[in-house]
Amino acid sequence: MILQILYIIAIVSEAITGALSAGKYRMDLFGVLLISLVTAIGGGTIRDIVLNMHPMIWVQHPEYVIILCFFSMLTVMIPYFFARFDKLFLLLDALGLICFSIIGVNKALGQEFGFIICVIAGVITGVSGGILRDILCNKIPLVFQKELYASISIVACILYYLLCVHTTIPNTFAILITLVFGFGLRVIAIRYKLSLPIFIFDEVKQKKLTHKDKKDSV
Repeated sequence: MILQILYIIAIVSEAITGALSAGKYRMDLFGVLLISLVTAIGGGTIRDIVLNMHPMIWVQHPEYVIILCFFSMLTVMIPYFFARFDKLFLLLDALGLICFSIIGVNKALGQEFGFIICVIAGVITGVSGGILRDILCNKIPLVFQKELYASISIVACILYYLLCVHTTIPNTFAILITLVFGFGLRVIAIRYKLSLPIFIFDEVKQKKLTHKDKKDSV
């Protein structure tokens, strides 16, 4: 029950941030709705396709689509009101990341998949919506550039899997422990701007080195 409530809060907040992103790129109403839906439920859709699980959650619960469309249009009507709560949405996004990750692992566990597939399912659910949003907005996904994000989803998925499979604690406690731990990690990453090492390949430098090697070989 707690996971379902958190899920609804998470997809609504993701839909609102998706609508705001669409507005920044001057999209029409269809574009706004599409970006909102993709951001909110795109991760779960990709997970279900990959794991061949049917019906998808929004097919099973079409009311979710109606709720998301309502909040998307509400965002169009009062965008600056929602934009004022950007820090709140950042925290809700952190909560949503862990919530989606847990749900992904749960889905895979329900189909009796092993450790690796469960973790992959959780990460796909957690980060794919944001990746699809950014791709459709024609920009490099923030997941690949900003503070620790996908890596936190991986850690949360591993923790939740271990708690569920290798301990005897009730599932509710496993969910709460993972939520608190993962949410705390994400907040720390945001606060101190923690990120993975960045790989930089400088084509200009590479050409200079190649040119120098050719001169030396003459």
